[in-house]
Amino acid sequence: MHKELIIEAGNKNNPAKALIMLHGRGANAEDILSLAAYLTVKDYALYAPQATHNTWYPYSFMIEPAENEPWLSSALELVGKTVKKISGRGIYRDHIYFLGFSQGACLTLEYVARHAEKYGGIVAFTGGLIGDKIYAENYKGDFADTPVFIGTSEPDFHVPVGRVNETTDVLKSMGASVTEKIYENMGHTIIQDEIDMANNIIFI
Repeated sequence: MHKELIIEAGNKNNPAKALIMLHGRGANAEDILSLAAYLTVKDYALYAPQATHNTWYPYSFMIEPAENEPWLSSALELVGKTVKKISGRGIYRDHIYFLGFSQGACLTLEYVARHAEKYGGIVAFTGGLIGDKIYAENYKGDFADTPVFIGTSEPDFHVPVGRVNETTDVLKSMGASVTEKIYENMGHTIIQDEIDMANNIIFI
């Protein structure tokens, strides 16, 4: 189970906005925080939860969710605690932003779809909703035009493009304003164009 470890950085002096950053499998909070240097978020408070043993859940995100328990529920709970911590500091939900890469992007998308409301914005660098199929009954709420950017590679060894497409459809059906971009043979990484898209669509 995940310990409640959340690394804080960025603007700590009465920030109006906050960004939750979720690292990928095998990485850590400091790794994903380093990405902030390339984003237009210098005025944001930054929060990066740390996964125990550097992984949010043990197996592929494309299997039955029960097989990734109790780690998946624990990870979602930690994200929720991070949101609660930010809200407790007077930052409204529509000024809370989310960003994740790979496994962290999947966790990001799964959390926001289960708790849809008007957020500041959501960035998923290579990720999709979690499960062997889309469990629409888990997803509730209205994003109220929250801007979302999802970027991924075709192909990607970990994240099938079909699941990205399905995820986009679900988020749009819940009122999100989604920009999806598929990059040919990008590989499992983050490229400059994705950074530019995030800055131009989300962090504006």
